[in-house]
Amino acid sequence: MSDERQEHNAACHCGSVKFRVRLADEFNTIRRCNCSYCRMRGAIAVSAQLSDIEFDKGEDNLTLYQFNTGTAKHYFCKTCGIYTHHQRRSNPNQFGINVACIEGVSPFDFPEVQVMDGVSHPSDSGSGPKVAGILRFEPTT
Repeated sequence: MSDERQEHNAACHCGSVKFRVRLADEFNTIRRCNCSYCRMRGAIAVSAQLSDIEFDKGEDNLTLYQFNTGTAKHYFCKTCGIYTHHQRRSNPNQFGINVACIEGVSPFDFPEVQVMDGVSHPSDSGSGPKVAGILRFEPTT
């Protein structure tokens, strides 16, 4: 059976890291997280299964950052420092893909983005993911 989901090209800022990804549900999974790390990083991510990312170039140019429990794995280009993706703590079978790295897509293309409650992480409480709110982007004219 063929996979008919769209394949997206993605890259870091300098182009040292290039990859292709099929998203779990296109951009319907777009979200932010309010944990201490994600608040500072500020990226918007979409979901992909671990098997749905393929590196064309620069996988060896990625560096890894882990904090707190060490479960989530955040990957960055060693050259330009751009966060490309992370393996999720809430679902270790998924990557969160930095929307800004996807060719032809901007985080500003999405007027509303769910904010997940990473401060009260579901792995800490035993409950499911919680939505902390909605971030609304209102473009200026």
